[in-house]
Amino acid sequence: MPSLCGLYFSLLALLSLAGFCAMGADKRRARRGLRRLSERSLFALALCLGAVGATAGMFFFRHKTKHWYFRFFFPLLAVLQLALGALLALRGL
Repeated sequence: MPSLCGLYFSLLALLSLAGFCAMGADKRRARRGLRRLSERSLFALALCLGAVGATAGMFFFRHKTKHWYFRFFFPLLAVLQLALGALLALRGL
């Protein structure tokens, strides 16, 4: 049976990849003038353990970097999600 820590980091990696791809897809849609992903859905993905990837995608694709709430909350969520993973690892869960 996988540990809680292993499961957490697996979900973190999977959802971070989804967050990174979502930021890239939204940037591509913005350039092409297509229908965009809502800011609410980007934040929901970041809240659901995708903040590390969404933050990386934000800076990699230079997308949403002019919005203070993305520049502030995405990295903050990423740090909190990584800290929770570190706490689980240190407790041996």
